[in-house]
Amino acid sequence: MRLTKTRLAPTPSGFLHLGNVMSFLITTSLAKHYGAKILLRIDDIDRERVKRRYVEDIFHTLEYLEIPWDEGPKNYQDYKDKYSQVHRLQHYQKALDKLKSRKKLFACDCSRRKISLNSPDEGYTGTCEKKHLPLENNGLNWRLYTTVKEIAVNDLARPNYVMSIPPLLRDFVIRKKDSMPAYQLTSVVDDMLDKVDFIVRGKDLMGSTVAQLYLSAQLPANPLKKTTFLHHRLMVDSHNRKMSKSSGATSIQHLIKSGTDKAGIYAIIADFLKLDVHIASFTDFQSAYIADLKSKENSFL
Repeated sequence: MRLTKTRLAPTPSGFLHLGNVMSFLITTSLAKHYGAKILLRIDDIDRERVKRRYVEDIFHTLEYLEIPWDEGPKNYQDYKDKYSQVHRLQHYQKALDKLKSRKKLFACDCSRRKISLNSPDEGYTGTCEKKHLPLENNGLNWRLYTTVKEIAVNDLARPNYVMSIPPLLRDFVIRKKDSMPAYQLTSVVDDMLDKVDFIVRGKDLMGSTVAQLYLSAQLPANPLKKTTFLHHRLMVDSHNRKMSKSSGATSIQHLIKSGTDKAGIYAIIADFLKLDVHIASFTDFQSAYIADLKSKENSFL
């Protein structure tokens, strides 16, 4: 199997935590195994949540843990000058214009509260589909019609996997009320521009994968058509809850300040993945993780 490029795509809305790092380690280990380049791409399109300290934490964490990347920014100034998503707004607009010309979009004035009150599963109920609100009006979301029920996902660990778009992503938003492109759109366009053909993410983002594959199919080039995915299990805390950036105790910054060194951070992640060897560096992790996959009967390697 030939894979050429993957990406680490953190969002600078908080300090990186153990779950983020585990995902980075899995991504980079598989990339090295398959001979794929690793791109660092910082998903900062949600400008209100971006803070410089969170961006700098990404570089500090990757460098401290010696997690490698081949392309993308090397420091904060490099990121700000050349790699922020604000430099790609014209590309996002071009994709929006194509979808608009193909009549794939409709305008919506529903608030999240209104949707949650009217929908048992919190999914969009299609309230504005037949209102025919002008897309040119201010203060409206642009939604993508989602008509296909099931989509095939080329997942390394789940051959011939088929999944429906989840309720929360029915007719999902691709341009927000402030006229800025939404995450699902920017992710697809970025992967197209960056020529990414291998995407590793947590199982909680399988819905986003299906939504992005659907969106990709509505664009002329269908950029994700030949993309390979892997959805790994999530790292959870002692209460079996998914780790989040709002939980400071699991942030790498907090662990370091509390006296946990690099080897200790690797040991926590190795223990969660049940890698029964001493791991104190990226090289150790990669060797142990790949060996563990090869030892399993249903290994995708």
